[in-house]
This record gives sequence, C-alpha cells and structure tokens, in this order.
Amino acid sequence: MQRDYSAADAVKLAGRVQEEATLARRGSEKLWDQLRNAGPEGYTNSLGALTGNQAAQQVKAGLKAIYLSGWQVAADANTSGNTYPDQSLYPVNSVPTVVRRINNALLRADQIEFSEGKQSVEDWLVPIVADAEAGFGGPLNAYELMKSMIQAGASGVHWEDQLASEKKCGHLGGKVLIPNQQHVRTLNAARLAADVDERDQEFTTGERTAEGFYKVRNGIEPCIAMAKAYAPYADQMLAYNCSPSFNWKKHLDDATIAKFQRELGAMGFKFQFITLAGFHALNYSMFDLAHGYARDGMSAYVELQEKEFASEDRGYTATKHQREVGTGYFDLVAAALNPSGSTLALAGSTEAQQFH
Repeated sequence: MQRDYSAADAVKLAGRVQEEATLARRGSEKLWDQLRNAGPEGYTNSLGALTGNQAAQQVKAGLKAIYLSGWQVAADANTSGNTYPDQSLYPVNSVPTVVRRINNALLRADQIEFSEGKQSVEDWLVPIVADAEAGFGGPLNAYELMKSMIQAGASGVHWEDQLASEKKCGHLGGKVLIPNQQHVRTLNAARLAADVDERDQEFTTGERTAEGFYKVRNGIEPCIAMAKAYAPYADQMLAYNCSPSFNWKKHLDDATIAKFQRELGAMGFKFQFITLAGFHALNYSMFDLAHGYARDGMSAYVELQEKEFASEDRGYTATKHQREVGTGYFDLVAAALNPSGSTLALAGSTEAQQFH
C-alpha cells in the first residue's frame, strides 16, 4: 500500500492520548483475514442492513459480514429524519451513526446470549463495511469522516471518485467524476477540475457542459485506467456490488446466477455485497432472506426481486427505488434552478432503461 505521507506526519497528528478503537480494529482484522483466506473461489458475501435488528438477523442467519449502504441511509436511516435519494443530501455523521447503532445491536445480542449461557453464533461482532460516499467535501472532510467511521467501529470503508457536490448513485445519470490525481490525493474534491489531470485527457472529448464540467468518453478503458491509478492507495482487494439496480433475471439464467458469485470470487472479487437489500426487504422477512442468501447466494436474492415485480399490480411501487425516495422530485428542483443543466439524475439511469 502506498502512502504519500511519512510516519512522522502520522505521529505528529496522533496527540498524547490515543483511544482504543476496539471494534474497528477487531473487525478490520477479521475482515482482512476473511478476504485473504477465502480460497481460490471463495468470497465473503453480505447484505445491506439499515437497522440494528436487521443486522442481528443477518448474523443469526449465518452471514459473516454486514454492508452499510449510503443509499439506504439516505432513504431511511439518516440523522436528519428525512427521506432522500442517493445524492449526498443527508448529514455527514449519518453513516457513522448507523455503524454505531448496528454494533450496539450486535453487542446487545451477544450480551443477552452470554447472560443466558447460550451461543447460537460463533461471533456476533462481524465486520461492517461502510459507504463513505464521495467524502462530503474535500480532504479535510474525508479525514474527519474516516475518524468518525473508526470511532463508530467500521471495519472497512469505500470511497467514490465523484465530485461530492454533484454526487449520484452509481446507477443514475448526471454523474461528475473528479480527476485521477484529485482522487488519489483527496485534494480539492469539492472543486471542479479547472485544469484536467493529464491521465484523464485521453478520455475527455474536449467539450464542456453548461456547468463547466468536462465530458468524457465512457467505456471500460477509462474504468481500468482509474482502477490502476487508485490501486496503490487502497487495500488492493476487489469488491463487487451485486446491485438491485440491474434486472438479474432479464440478463442471466438461473444456472448462471447460481454460479455468479463463485465465478466472481475466482476472478479475485473477495467481498461481494447487495447494497440495498434492507430497503427492498422492508415488506418481507429479513431473516428469511438472509437465511437463504447465506446458503444459496444470489439465487435467494433474485427470487425476492421477482416477487417485487409480481407485487406491482397490487400497488407496490418500491421496485423503482430511485423514484421511491424522491430522485425525480429533486430533478425538478435542479431543473428549476438550472433548466439547461446536464446533471439530472434519472435521465440516462439504469432505472429508466430497465425498470419500466
């Protein structure tokens, strides 16, 4: 792992009194051990939880890690008490607060069983991998957010290379990426790239939007280039979002779905997660879902998605999750402020393409 600062820099910032981040340290060691020792086709799978009770049911059902999605926090678990689309509209302390809530629920479950002299699971305190969005600002914001994640007991955290002020769910349109060097250094993340990073130049078209953003040529090539640029600064473990924003049965048969995660594990994707499982499971039993998913992988999740589609004729609308949390509403707000803007969320989204 590459660090662009010295050990002396870190020591200087530590202070004279250092708190023990027991849950974060214990969980991160456990997560690293799971991923490193997963075997050639092995992986750690998890479901997105947005409450402590959901997380406890997942662990009781046999899952070995918890995923905490920023999308779900925006929709129904943020500290402002509002319902938001996945556009970094919620307070920055929201995800650390839910991390702490989940850890508290798992601690309580362990305390109850311990007091009863029982042990239904090997270890209640499973690792929590949390979503830091695009950092909610610049490098100082990211620094403070990471401290909060650790203090709350997160075991792992992931960051997006989007411009924080225009951040969108990855399956929505209107996204704005920051230059490679900006993301690598986490410098001036809230400031649009007035000067294009030379590593980005081959993927730009030369055009700018009305807001001044550079247009890029989409495709797998820029994704590979960005991943290679960022790899030295992360833990170099591959993760895969088995996203509910894709219509799995429309594109894959049952046999392919059943082996999907094993094949990804063989490719090196050692942490695989379903970001929005908690949101989509609010009208079903989380325990039943987690019990099936812990044993059958994606086959269990796809069965749930098909039930959602089948329930639409009875008035169920949460299949279109972006619409459900008000993405279209905030598109109207954005359009009122800037009618010629290019960053509307639903236009060009996978939801508009696949969920109609």
